[in-house]
Amino acid sequence: MPSDSTQTASHWGVYHVRTDPGTGLLSADASPLDPHSSPLRHGLPEAVRDRSRIDRPHVREGWLRHRGASRADRGSEPFVPVDWDTALDLVTDALTDAKERLGNSSIYGGSYGWASAGRLHHAPSALKRFLGMFGGYVDKIGNHSFGAALAIAPYVLGRNDIGNLVVRWPELVAHTRLLVLFGGAASKNGQNDAGGAIGHETPDRFADARAAGMEVVCISPSRDDVPDGAQGADWIPIRPGTDVAMMLALAHTLVADGRADRAFLESACVGYPEFERYLTGADDGRPKDAAWASAICGVGAATIEGLARRMAGTRTLVNTSWSVQRADHGEQPIWATVALAAVLGQIGLPGGGFALGIGAVSGNSLPRPDGIPRPTLDLGTNPVTTAVPVGRVYEMLLNPGTDLPHDGGTIRLPEIEVVHSAGGNPFHHNLNLNRFVRAWQRPGTVIVHEPWWSPPARFADIVLPSTTTMERDDVAATEHSRYWVAMKQVIAPYAHSRHDLDVFSELADRLGFGHDYHGGRDQAAWLRHLYDRARATAVERGFDSPPDFEKFWAAGHHEFAMPDEERAPLLSDFRADPAGHPLGTPSGRIELVSDTIRGYALPDCPPHPSWLEPSEWLGGDVGAHPLHLLSGQPAHRLHSQLDNTAGSRASKVAGREPITLHPDDAAERGLSAGDVVRVFNDRGAFLAGVAVAEPGTVLRGVARMATGAWYDPAQPGVAGSLDKHGNPNVVTSDRGTSELGQCPAAQTCTVQVELCPDPPPVTAFDPPEILAAR
Repeated sequence: MPSDSTQTASHWGVYHVRTDPGTGLLSADASPLDPHSSPLRHGLPEAVRDRSRIDRPHVREGWLRHRGASRADRGSEPFVPVDWDTALDLVTDALTDAKERLGNSSIYGGSYGWASAGRLHHAPSALKRFLGMFGGYVDKIGNHSFGAALAIAPYVLGRNDIGNLVVRWPELVAHTRLLVLFGGAASKNGQNDAGGAIGHETPDRFADARAAGMEVVCISPSRDDVPDGAQGADWIPIRPGTDVAMMLALAHTLVADGRADRAFLESACVGYPEFERYLTGADDGRPKDAAWASAICGVGAATIEGLARRMAGTRTLVNTSWSVQRADHGEQPIWATVALAAVLGQIGLPGGGFALGIGAVSGNSLPRPDGIPRPTLDLGTNPVTTAVPVGRVYEMLLNPGTDLPHDGGTIRLPEIEVVHSAGGNPFHHNLNLNRFVRAWQRPGTVIVHEPWWSPPARFADIVLPSTTTMERDDVAATEHSRYWVAMKQVIAPYAHSRHDLDVFSELADRLGFGHDYHGGRDQAAWLRHLYDRARATAVERGFDSPPDFEKFWAAGHHEFAMPDEERAPLLSDFRADPAGHPLGTPSGRIELVSDTIRGYALPDCPPHPSWLEPSEWLGGDVGAHPLHLLSGQPAHRLHSQLDNTAGSRASKVAGREPITLHPDDAAERGLSAGDVVRVFNDRGAFLAGVAVAEPGTVLRGVARMATGAWYDPAQPGVAGSLDKHGNPNVVTSDRGTSELGQCPAAQTCTVQVELCPDPPPVTAFDPPEILAAR
């Protein structure tokens, strides 16, 4: 019997899924739209039918017996299956009770995660639309990807559209002759894009730029951060958390050599004289020169001075990866990146200046027309104005009623009675998981929408089974792409799983605002509505009219035509006329010194870019934890998505997430490749499998591993329990980057590693205990 092929999409690409009426899903094949389809596509057909799928709603046994009681047992108790009517009644009662007793500010709906690629079935959006119409909810501020950049950029540049602060490939190829990558641009990160990675072109574009004469310098603790396509790039190993010191020394060398562009600094920046006094040590007696930086970052003074002179001698672009700012004082490397580029004086010139996050996601530097609208579910309004930084959820749950310093003010932390989560894995992106477990056990009710028995489902009170991408129709339209793509349902929903949008629609019906929420539309009507609205907006913005929905759906995609003119370089209009094209800062110029931040008098965010010693780093007192743990994005999955598939499992060592050690660090501890080790500090411990780095590929004292292994505590629900599977966030710190941003600082973390001679088995992918239905 012949197989059928259906087009759909995910965050890691567009592909065609072959099915057979007799055997079901067969494979996910590459799309002609994609020159380098990600191998991650092979995992989704497997995940759809994985044994960890949730077949029907479930309720935690203790919560079912004693509504809101036994909170400390959340994560450890078995579940009871219930029908959908019972589950939705329980959700309705929990939300109504919290609203009536404590108000809507007792409901946390700041659901965070990549969810699915489609624009309609984006679970956090469906949730927030619902809770907003219910009377409101406490939301989140910022993100885990580039939160510190979001926090500081408005003070420096008057904008925080971080995804647009990049240089696109045509300009890079044509004009950039030296690309300096702080934190690198690891190719694995370019597999994914929120909303659908349509074209994986980054390796080809790096190769094009190299062929055109662009030189690449990668400054990172690991050679693995040199991007594919940039063969022959210079690698400068640097001590983690010290990029700011090296940036300051590069700027100092330019000043000392008389190569600072004083005309640009005077016309386009404010505060440079004060910043220069800091660089030269005029005020504190400590010049931030190459010798000073060398002692901090471990890079030779001659190397720093030589790089500064290379940068001054050609068209140079300074790029800082998002990972660098996910650290203690993470606002500083972003500010210092802009300051270094300003001293060079090439901001606004083709191929010069600065960029934030080239290669961080697929497509963010690809050419595309600006202003393409996206079919988007309207979130409506949120009557509750309280929002909490995404990296400080712990404080909200553990310390209600206290004040959290943030962005020059304070946030009075609310008392949360209900957490409603959809489309994310809080036990992946939150840090210091032992403290997070205690925080997650504080609310009276936790409601989770999830397709699999992943950690958030296992730590829920009410579990509502969601469909996956392959079980529904949708439209993919990422902000980094020139395509709209039809995502067509491949198979029927698994067991009794339901679309999140349908679940919220029924909940809204029960609570009396159903028509306001869903407008009487089913999935098909919603898709046409969102598409037609975006199509009209596209015409208003000057694009040729996309086809009507039926033609688009039949064709499978629509590609927006590229404009005849190339996009102007970032800040080129501002450079040409700072007065006529002012920035959104108080001065209208680049603020190398911010009097606004000075007025906040923050102890951990000075008024100009500064070197501040991290709380944990290899240059400090490491004590019993002498290895710096860097936890980056995985190559074999997207964050924690697809960890339960063969591709991710094949990357494990002894069934655990691998930790890569320098050969000397492994030998010093008597460790060999394949050993299981206990990785620990004062915050907790987890098990990992040892991988030994090739000589000359990682800085000694640095341990590297990927995030996203499903949290698998030896004693479920018990804070402080050993994680058996290798989730690095068991040991990362949950302190904020600073009182300005209060953003996640996962990369500031030191640990010790020791052999685990008799490791317990991994149970991360086993369903929890299920009791008989009542």
